[in-house]
This record gives sequence, C-alpha cells and structure tokens, in this order.
Amino acid sequence: MTFDLYGFGPALAAGTLMTIKLALAALALGLVLGLLGALAKTSPHKWLQWLGGTYSTIVRGVPELLWVLLIYFGTVNLMRSFGEIFGLADLALSAFAAGTIALGLCFGAYATEVFRGAILSIPRGQREAGQALGLSKIRIFWRVILPQMWRIALPGLGNLFMILMKDTALVSVIGLEEIMRRSQIAVSVSKQPFNFFMIAAMIYLSLTVLAMSAMYFLEKRAGRGIRRSA
Repeated sequence: MTFDLYGFGPALAAGTLMTIKLALAALALGLVLGLLGALAKTSPHKWLQWLGGTYSTIVRGVPELLWVLLIYFGTVNLMRSFGEIFGLADLALSAFAAGTIALGLCFGAYATEVFRGAILSIPRGQREAGQALGLSKIRIFWRVILPQMWRIALPGLGNLFMILMKDTALVSVIGLEEIMRRSQIAVSVSKQPFNFFMIAAMIYLSLTVLAMSAMYFLEKRAGRGIRRSA
C-alpha cells in the first residue's frame, strides 16, 4: 500500500521531531517530579507524606487533556502580569512549554508510585548497613538505594514513557505542531483523512518500537550481575 503525501512529507517529519522533543522534555521533568514525590511519600515527616500524596492524587485524578488546557490557558493572566512588570507586552507561555509542564506533571504523578514501590522493595537492612559503615544519608541513597531503585523501577517507567509518547498528541489542541497537528493540517488540505491518519499511526508505532528497544537495552544494562548471580 502506498500513500500520496501531497508534499506534506517534510511537515510530517518536522512534526515527528517535535513529538520526540516534547516527549523527552516531559520525561526529564517527570522523572525529577516523580523522584521527589516518592521521596516525600516515603519520608518520616508527615507533612512531606501529605505533600507527596496530595500531588499524586490530584494530578492522577484529572485527565491529561484538562491539565494541558488548564496550564496553557490558566497562565495567560499570570504571564501578562509578569510582562507588565518587566515591560514585556507579548510575554506568554509557549505551547511547547505548556505541553512539557502538563505532560511532565502527569508523568511525575504516576512515576511517584513506581519509584515509591521500588524504594519500599529494598530491604531496610541495607540502609542500616550503610549507617553502620558511617555513610551519610545522602551517600546511602546515592550509592546504595538509587542503583537498586532504578533497576526495579525501570520496567514501570518504560511503560509510562510509552503512554507519555502517545499523550503528546493531546498538545495539538493548543496549537503545537507535532504529528497529530501536522496530520490534521494535511487532511484539511488533501481531503484524505485515512491516508494521513494511517501515516500518523505508523509513525507512532515506529517511535514505540524504538522506545521499546531502548528500554530493553537499559533493562539489560541495569540488570548486569543480577542475572548472572541468579
């Protein structure tokens, strides 16, 4: 089966690149938020536990599309106020920045639970052994907890990234020209919805396969020594 791109090939390629950039930017933000949320929920301090639990509950309870719209349109007045203070009349949050914040926020909420489960699965005796050796809490976390937590959490994070990559299509509603937005423009011009939406589906599938291959490599690398000893 062949598809006539009607000259929209470069536009679809640019949309694919934008989707990859958005997914990676949201991933970076989400990993930081997820790790901080997990540390808060496993903290001995009640207020940190409440803060981490509130974040994950509220964010997971609202659809991702609503977060995209709320963050994009909800910052209009705020950015306008800052613009008036600093003399920048056209100050506004870009669609890319809003999409990164919204998707990173959602990814972080789910990653919080993945990281939390990984932390709780590590035997407490390992922390006590680090304390017996005179290691600080930061060094115990960095040298003992984090490597094991990463290996345990990696499969769950990989699944979340697959979902995140497909959720980038939601940002098309605020005008970011990623794969879906470019496909919709091509459909409006060519009047060939099946062709271009099928091409978009094939692009998403190809990105998913590449992401799965990368996750397999990371899991294999993180599991070095564990499988041999088993």
